Amino acid sequence: QVQLTESGGGLVQPGGSLTLSCAASEHTFSSPAMGWFRQAPGKVREFVAAIEKADGSTHYLESLKGRFTISRDDAKNTVFLQMNSLRPEDTAVYYCNALNDDLYLVDRNFWGQGTQVTVSS
Repeated sequence: QVQLTESGGGLVQPGGSLTLSCAASEHTFSSPAMGWFRQAPGKVREFVAAIEKADGSTHYLESLKGRFTISRDDAKNTVFLQMNSLRPEDTAVYYCNALNDDLYLVDRNFWGQGTQVTVSS
């Protein structure tokens, strides 16, 4: 079973930064990749970024390249999302999840509680 705990969200002013963390079970973290997703109010959940286990290759939503950075600490079964130059449109609940070799969700029916990011002055 996928096990995930997201943290690090909060209220930040436009232009500010936040780093999100996602702690996963060893089983979950052994997946071929880990990804971050977000869901803004009234919108569908969208892909944000992914990082592959084998070689650390990263993938981003095109519009976020240069502002967001995904990384992982395999020793701690944790994946991070560094978010810089935050904008009000980045406001959302952020989730992480396990991905398969094709970077699709391992279990689309399971999500952690997420962590709220609010960008506002």
